[in-house]
Amino acid sequence: MVTAPRAAVPAPDLRPAVANFSSGPCAKRPGFRLDALSGALLGRSHRARDPKARLAEVIARSRAILGISADWKLGIVPASDTGAVEMALWSLLGARGVDVLAFESFSEGWATDVVKQLKLPDARVLSARYGRLPDLGSVDVARDVVFAWNGTTSGVRLPHGDWIAADRQGLTICDATSAAFAMHLPWQKLDVVTWSWQKVLGGEAAHGMLALSPRAVQRLETHKPAWPLPKIFRLTKGSKLIEGIFAGETINTPSMLCVEDALDGLRWAEQVGGLDGLVARSAANLQAVADWVARSDWAAFLAEEPATRSCTSICLKIVAPWFKSLPEATQAVAAKQLAGLLEKAGIAYDIGAYRDAPPGLRIWGGATVETADIAALLPWLDWAHAQVEAEFGHAQAAE
Repeated sequence: MVTAPRAAVPAPDLRPAVANFSSGPCAKRPGFRLDALSGALLGRSHRARDPKARLAEVIARSRAILGISADWKLGIVPASDTGAVEMALWSLLGARGVDVLAFESFSEGWATDVVKQLKLPDARVLSARYGRLPDLGSVDVARDVVFAWNGTTSGVRLPHGDWIAADRQGLTICDATSAAFAMHLPWQKLDVVTWSWQKVLGGEAAHGMLALSPRAVQRLETHKPAWPLPKIFRLTKGSKLIEGIFAGETINTPSMLCVEDALDGLRWAEQVGGLDGLVARSAANLQAVADWVARSDWAAFLAEEPATRSCTSICLKIVAPWFKSLPEATQAVAAKQLAGLLEKAGIAYDIGAYRDAPPGLRIWGGATVETADIAALLPWLDWAHAQVEAEFGHAQAAE
């Protein structure tokens, strides 16, 4: 039976002022201009006094905004969040068994590193399909545990830290790259936390942050991995922490232009109310999408439980009957075309689902995105959906 065509959806009058909704690198802070970086110490050695002071300022301002305890170590490391996580895995694991939570592509990558690269003999991978979390109650507190706080490619986040025991024996290693500065993290339950500049504060890529609790430092200074460590991963020398890494003496050469950009983002964060202000901005973006999804007859959150919905990487799936009736390969083509229509119209850039995720959309709702732009975007999603349905849905029905 051929269904009646859906009434055409006219193009909305209102357009987002900023069309950047990419999940990384992410939108620059509101009002950003290149002249904000005019004070960058270009052409200088990062080991000189003034450039080193700028690096130390990034650490100090990050610590203050996030509320990181003074007894934690916080440093700038190479290779973005990926580099920070890899440093932690290769330097800290092996002292005891490890559980890895895998519920989207990046956390699955950490599981691959643990099982296939480090080849740890006592490793468990606790998995869940896209849209869900693994059984947190099955995590063994006597073991180390590796996890992402927010699944950047699934839009699924951990709702709380209650599942982590305060008297745990193992270390908790948390990839917080799309959570830090947008979500309140239970620092007392965490031992290693990583993130990058390119996410919630919209910084330029290639630089990561590594935060270590006293328990993590103790592990570093008492545990010698069974495998050789590349220079870029080494955090200790002579069984002692290399303190300079956590005082602005980075392992490799940082971009001082990116450093200036990071400072610009941090100063903006302070102006909008610090962490509470940043969290509120991201929460407002999620709420705007949630209100629209509640009215939509074709879109739904990929995260199945409301408490696990990310307020940064907001992932949507297409649930319209016409779409679900398509073959899987055709679904991917249709979803890609929907995102492509929005990009061609200059409404939203880079909002297609991650390549390993189910076909759909991924809208960045981090703190640098204005809620007014999210609100302006949403009617355009209906417009683009109607165009794609007209091409794919009715052709399928006619068959």
